Amino acid sequence: MKEAIHPDYHEVTVTCACGETFKTGSTVKGDEIKIDICNKCHPYFTGAQKVVDAGGRVERFNKRYNNK
Repeated sequence: MKEAIHPDYHEVTVTCACGETFKTGSTVKGDEIKIDICNKCHPYFTGAQKVVDAGGRVERFNKRYNNK
């Protein structure tokens, strides 16, 4: 392997908009990374997913293309 071609890999603190923080390794310069969403506040992981009612879309499609 070639020497001195790899980026600097160091520990950083990740801060979410919800206030959650955790440490991870990264090649991004700086000691902190700010993110908008994490596993503590993402709807998929919290179980707060919204159920989308696709019935209206299907009815509108059928009405538009005259399908019965």
